[in-house]
This record gives sequence, C-alpha cells and structure tokens, in this order.
Amino acid sequence: MLEALMGSPGEWALFLDIDGTLLNLAPTPDSIVVPPELPGHLAQLHRKLGGAMALVTGRSLDYADRLFRPHVFPLAGLHGAEFRDAAGVSVVAETDAFQGLKHLLVKEAEAYPGVLIEDKGAAVAAHYRLAPDYEKVLEERMLHYAALAGPEWTLQPGKMVFELRPARASKGDAVRRFLQAEPFKDRRPVAIGDDLTDEAMFAVANDFSGLSVRVGAIDAPSHARHRLSSPALVRNVLKAMAAQARSLP
Repeated sequence: MLEALMGSPGEWALFLDIDGTLLNLAPTPDSIVVPPELPGHLAQLHRKLGGAMALVTGRSLDYADRLFRPHVFPLAGLHGAEFRDAAGVSVVAETDAFQGLKHLLVKEAEAYPGVLIEDKGAAVAAHYRLAPDYEKVLEERMLHYAALAGPEWTLQPGKMVFELRPARASKGDAVRRFLQAEPFKDRRPVAIGDDLTDEAMFAVANDFSGLSVRVGAIDAPSHARHRLSSPALVRNVLKAMAAQARSLP
C-alpha cells in the first residue's frame, strides 16, 4: 500500500475511518486520544495526494473537525449524512424532527447503568461498552426507537454500540460521491476502516479497482481484501507514508 500510493500519488484517493482505525477505541466516545503527531501526518498526505484524502466517519462533521485541528480535510460525517467536499462546501443534516425521540432515549437509558447515549445531531448512538450485559435489551429498545423514528432513519449496529442514523446515508455512497468530483475523480480509492459500517466503502473500493483494508480482527465475512492488525499499525503506516511524502518531489 505504501509503495503504491507514494509511487504514483496522482492515481490514488485515500478514505479513512476514524474510531478504531486512526484512533484506538476507548471506554466512552469522548475519551478517545488523538496522538499529537497524527493531524500533521494526515495533512502531509493530504497535500501529497493533491487533496484526494477524506475522512469518512460516523462522527459528526463538527466533532471530527475538533479532533484534527487546525487542519480541515474533506469529510463525510454521520456515515455520509453530513458532507464537506474538497472545495470546503458543507451539507449538514437536519435534526429538528429527531429531537423528541432523542430526549425519550436519554431518559430511558437512565435505567441502564453504564449505557452511554451520544447525541450526534441527526443521529444518536447507544454505547454499551461499559455495560455489555444490556446488549440484548438495548437492541430491542433501539429497534423500538427505530420504528418510532420512521423510514428516514435506520438502526446500525457496531462495536458495542447501536446507532440510529439517517437511512439515506452510507459510507459507500459517501465514497462514490467524492469520486465524482475533483481531486478524487478518476482515481483508485483506498478505503481503510474497522467496522460493519465500513463494509460499504470496502465494496466501493473493490468496484473501482482500489484497495480495501480492514483494521483489527475479522470475525465475520468482509469485503476487505487486506488487513492491518490495529490502529497503531495504521498510524505507523501513515507516519511512514508522510515521511516518504516529505522526501519525494
């Protein structure tokens, strides 16, 4: 992967998930740690690829931006429901119709000690990493809230989390959208992620003769054709790529 991207950077576009891919998973959503050198490495790769690098995440656009300040990258947030293109033009998801349901969920979660509710604006996630015994009951309750939310939202399972997100959004669609415009257009995508939500962008990368890379253990069938064992290894690869980018003309 390193040799392919740095050997001919004008042929490739890089798409990176954040949690569990760039950053180690943490007990709570707000306790993740951004290594201080990582934003700079991403900025170097972004420049070397002529701007054809984007973050594709379940986090909101605003939250993801705070992680990598002062750098600002093309970004698909909330699995693509929020979107900022390479020109800096942003589309933010509508949240008004979702507020009442999120309030009900927050109140009910008080009965499940250790369950954390993350308000993402147009999406809401129920994390049970600190309360794994609630997995089944939480799944049942989130299915209930998905039914209340209606067809505009869908329930997305993940690593120790159930998330209600806009149904129209997927990471695969976000990657396709990036690939329709410069500087991503006519490039081969490299998609790196760790979770079920990343499978859609793996499939798109494969469709465009790119590279699909799953991070961590693969305990179910995956579209990914390559593997990196951990976020730490992903960061080491990106660090090496950034160093090579500095040394190349």
